[in-house]
Amino acid sequence: MAHPGANTSKPGRLSDFWKSLGPGVITGAADDDPSGIATYSVAGAQLGTALLWTSIVTWPLMAAVEAMCARIGMVTGHGLASTFRTKFPRSLLAIVAGALFVANTINIGADLAGMADAMELLTAITSHFWVVSFAAFITWATIRLRYAVLANVLKWLALFLFAYVVTAIRLHPDWSAVLRASVIPAIPNTRTAWATLVAILGTTISPYLFFWQASQEVEEEKAMGRRTLVRRRGATPVEIINRKIDIGIGTFFSNAVMFFIILTTALTLHSRGIDSPETSKQVALALEPLAGRFSALLYTIGLVGTGMLAIPTLAGSAAYAFAETFGWPQGIDERFRGARRFYVVLAIAVLAGMAMNFAHINAVKALYWSAVLNGLLAPFLLLGILLVATDRRLMLNQPSSLLGRVTVAITTLAMFGAAIGMFMV
Repeated sequence: MAHPGANTSKPGRLSDFWKSLGPGVITGAADDDPSGIATYSVAGAQLGTALLWTSIVTWPLMAAVEAMCARIGMVTGHGLASTFRTKFPRSLLAIVAGALFVANTINIGADLAGMADAMELLTAITSHFWVVSFAAFITWATIRLRYAVLANVLKWLALFLFAYVVTAIRLHPDWSAVLRASVIPAIPNTRTAWATLVAILGTTISPYLFFWQASQEVEEEKAMGRRTLVRRRGATPVEIINRKIDIGIGTFFSNAVMFFIILTTALTLHSRGIDSPETSKQVALALEPLAGRFSALLYTIGLVGTGMLAIPTLAGSAAYAFAETFGWPQGIDERFRGARRFYVVLAIAVLAGMAMNFAHINAVKALYWSAVLNGLLAPFLLLGILLVATDRRLMLNQPSSLLGRVTVAITTLAMFGAAIGMFMV
């Protein structure tokens, strides 16, 4: 079903193509938040290159999940929680929204800690100052900026992730050994290794990204003038293809960065027996004598940039989940007066995360275990997404493709299997 006045021609210029990129690139880049960076750093420090293969295997899985969530948003004109309301009781959705809020708040707190540690290393100003400053600025910007402006800023922040690619290349690894580790899977054989695999899956295929991706499709359409549900429902083949390209690029970029972070810490920390870094600052300080000051600087700058990208995504996805579950006015493009409860949830998530940092948390451990928690929650949400995406009536005869459904089903089984493996070994 085509939108009224939809443009069905293919973009012919590079500028048009860049403009067509958005939710997929932002969501993919947000996946490499400080939580992801810490998880990949721990994986490399503890296990060396043993889990490099996960960066390749999870790319199509992550892309398929995001594409399915995007299609739900594009076709139904609703966010993910709103579509779940047609399938599940509101009481169950309230529990899911609450669990998402808790997980995201922990993630935000840990992300703020990682960013603040990085800035303390760069400026010698106490991390508590930076925690408060980042929390206040991000809350203000997310509430005050219009969606089009915020989306454009977030898209450019994704470029910070190149810092990790440059850092790894500067180490001059043995590329033949790297290739072997990348294409020959090393199956985990200890509980720690299984937990790390669950954490990688949880931070790569993370629940908050499901809600964010679908809701951003709605925001994109609102920004194009499709303010009513009737005008947003349905999607043209070209719109769906463009979004798949957008998601493919975003997820490829995200997983490439994951690959280089694991590689960097495997070549430096793991090779020197440093397998239990406790803060992001410790990771950066450990890198400096091994990889050079420039590499440590890139690591810290990347942490700050990706945190600025990820925290609005974390807080926003929790706010969308609550607003859609209870039918509140919502949307980053709305003024505060028009979506007060939506923005209050968003602000509480950031401020609660900020408060966590005055309780002397271990930043890297909090980041790592929040990823494990996400890995345990995600497969249950994927079951719900599959039920929605295969419902022809709900999807207006535009259900997800057979290939997409099979890939997401495999993803769900893999995440359940990894969680079981963590507890059984």
